[in-house]
Amino acid sequence: MSAIAKFVFRILVLTFLYLVLFVTFSAILIPGPAQTEGADNDAHVFLALLIVSLLNSLVLAYVILRSCFTGWWLMLNVFLVFFGVATFLPQIETAVFVRNLAPGLLAGIVYSGFILALIFSCLAVVVLGKRRANQNPEARHVSLSRNQLLIRLTLLAGCYVIIYFTFGYFVAWRNPAVRTFYQGTDPGTLFAQIRSVVRDTPWLPALQFVRGLIWTLLALPLIRMIKGPWWVVGLAVALCFCVLPSSQLLIPNPIMPTEVRAAHLLETASSNFLFGWIVVVVLLRWPNSRTFQTKQ
Repeated sequence: MSAIAKFVFRILVLTFLYLVLFVTFSAILIPGPAQTEGADNDAHVFLALLIVSLLNSLVLAYVILRSCFTGWWLMLNVFLVFFGVATFLPQIETAVFVRNLAPGLLAGIVYSGFILALIFSCLAVVVLGKRRANQNPEARHVSLSRNQLLIRLTLLAGCYVIIYFTFGYFVAWRNPAVRTFYQGTDPGTLFAQIRSVVRDTPWLPALQFVRGLIWTLLALPLIRMIKGPWWVVGLAVALCFCVLPSSQLLIPNPIMPTEVRAAHLLETASSNFLFGWIVVVVLLRWPNSRTFQTKQ
């Protein structure tokens, strides 16, 4: 079997495993009606699930195959990134903004995402042939002092806040369906929108600053383990930040109408992709940044 055929076969296996695990754990752990406003028929839902399974399998396969880690250490790092960006960070938003959640729905989503990430991360490492532990992996280290790292983490968290509100306003909030769903209004400009946010929900910028810090911290395992030049690392981080959380919005759900999901899909995919690149540029390409490979 050629290398390309072997890779395609492994991706198909991972896609099947992802689909089965996702459907199984969602059915067991997530309460509520299966029917949603966007699910006209089972074929529509199945196609969305298949696309999500394929996209996420491809992104995680890229990370695993480009990683210098192997074995249980690789499984742990993939799980951390997968669960963090695909479930933990998005569901913070759900908990804050969605008011009509059915009892136990949010907890079910988190539990399901946790178990899916845990089991699939382990299976993906095995299927892609990186189960054998490497006794001396070459991890990438960023040569920054504690103060330099703290400053850059703070700058990146602040940058996330700016990107969040900018894309949130121009890509999502300008959509009438989004404003209707959240029962809000358009003040007319981005700065007016920010003033209203600070006035009505002064805690929201602080919350997004913390989320930006968590996004940045979740990029560090990827920076450490991805082999290759900085742009290879940047692509891995940007794809993880973009695809893993945003792909879930392709699936009809009982929380958001179709038009609202589409607006948030465009908003989160574009903003997270940009932020992923910014994180890597600031940490690896900023003046006085040096990276080097060391044996673990």
